Amino acid sequence: MDCLTLKKSNCKNCYKCIRHCPVKAIRFSGNQAHIIGNECILCGQCFVVCPQDAKRIVNEVEKAKVLIQTGIPVYVSLAPSFIANYDDVGIESMREALKKLGFKDVEETAIGATYVKNEYDRMLREEERDVVISSCCHSINLLIQKQFPSLLGYLADVVSPMQAHCADIKRRVPNAKCVFIGPCVAKKDEADHYKGLVDAVLTFEELTNWLKEENITLKQQVVSDDQSRARFFPTTGGILKTMKTNAPGYTYMALDGVENCIAALKDIENGHIHKCFIEMSACVGSCIGGPVMEKYHKHSIIKDYISVSDYAGKEDFDVVQPKSDDMRKHFSYIERENKQPSETEIFNVLRQMGKFKPSDELNCGSCGYNTCRDKAIAIIQGKAEISMCLPFLKEKAESFSDTIVNNTPNGLIVLNEMLEVQQINKAMLHIMNLRNANDVLGEPVVRILEPSVFMSVLHTGREVHEQKTYLAQYKRYVEQSVIYDRDSRMLIGIIRDITEEESSREKRDSISRQTVEVADKVVEKQMRIVQEIASLLGETAAETKIALTKLKESIKNE
Repeated sequence: MDCLTLKKSNCKNCYKCIRHCPVKAIRFSGNQAHIIGNECILCGQCFVVCPQDAKRIVNEVEKAKVLIQTGIPVYVSLAPSFIANYDDVGIESMREALKKLGFKDVEETAIGATYVKNEYDRMLREEERDVVISSCCHSINLLIQKQFPSLLGYLADVVSPMQAHCADIKRRVPNAKCVFIGPCVAKKDEADHYKGLVDAVLTFEELTNWLKEENITLKQQVVSDDQSRARFFPTTGGILKTMKTNAPGYTYMALDGVENCIAALKDIENGHIHKCFIEMSACVGSCIGGPVMEKYHKHSIIKDYISVSDYAGKEDFDVVQPKSDDMRKHFSYIERENKQPSETEIFNVLRQMGKFKPSDELNCGSCGYNTCRDKAIAIIQGKAEISMCLPFLKEKAESFSDTIVNNTPNGLIVLNEMLEVQQINKAMLHIMNLRNANDVLGEPVVRILEPSVFMSVLHTGREVHEQKTYLAQYKRYVEQSVIYDRDSRMLIGIIRDITEEESSREKRDSISRQTVEVADKVVEKQMRIVQEIASLLGETAAETKIALTKLKESIKNE
């Protein structure tokens, strides 16, 4: 049964679900997270931690409504953790509200828990068993079935309290249907896998929303009953608290959290633990820390434990214990499809990730996997992508940007708001006549540049573009632009060296001036020559005129 589904559009590739998944049963494809059904143990951690609320739990409210509409009596098996989810609401108030929804009656799953703990006690007293692991938590059962199949013989072959209670209801009311309500995702899968005992499973959140739809308010009324010790079951050590724990030679212990349980299972697998009864819960705090204890509820494990403790009695429920054969449950190995890659395959993928030697393997966990090697194996198994390695992407992006920055002919300098140098490229080092960037990184910019233009942009917010300046200390003409990036709170200076252009322009101006001067001199000289020629011509003409006049007069006189 696909108890957990995914809203693809909400996935943001933050990899938080992988980081918190204790068995790494999530794969990424097409920038989307996908739950791997045959590896998932339905602990619900991905649902709890997803910041985008991308995970969805299958809702069975309509299924419960259909059961009620058939007219067949439908009973509720209510998980004892309800007292922690609904403040100051006892079983009588829950019964009253749920009957208004159409249920025939409501009983506490703690009744079934009493059957289970009695069977555990009998098993330890009468049977020759070494290690016995409690079978109440379906997520732990799945963990052993999928990841530790060699330990299936140590898993108590006893039904869960939910199953035991629903079976008891159906023995008493042969045509009844049973709906379990609790804080667990895995119970939906357990009910679906083991047919005939539980007909539907609702979470507390589903129940709350249903009550709101029908405008039904839960009355805050708590009446405790001394014969209700099994109400301790949803707490860490709660099973042990109800058991006699007096089987000869046995050590009793309680573990919560999948990581702690995995560590213990590895010790059992390696033969380090014997003659021990171990209560295992996937959730920290056990069921009161379940993934679907309602999100609006700001949970405190201590506060919730006190709620359960105050409500639980000191004596057992008055029950008639079923036969041991009626309490049996079979667990089988669930095969996973993972293949273990060769060292060569792992090495090749590590190289693609930019991991060429052990020192390159940061094992930062940003991708969700504990080590780079684990990530490489996941890539080979089709569960992960190379692009999920954030240091690799960062290094690749920085390498690409560094290539651009260091090969641009323009000088680039980046300052923080304290006008300290944060980054400088090769072209800028050349302009500043510097050998090494480390000589100025972290230093005030005033050491190498006049800071007034940067201060002006920082204080006014008005950017400067292509302002021509002469850097006297470097004997360079530059064209500078200064930009203030408010997001990063950085000042970016772009300096273009135009010294050669200015020198060429000055040369052209000098040549032009010289040409004009020469032209002026030539014109002046030509004018002088013209004037001299004109003067000579004038004198000659005058002399000629006089000579001719004299000649004319001479001819007339003759």
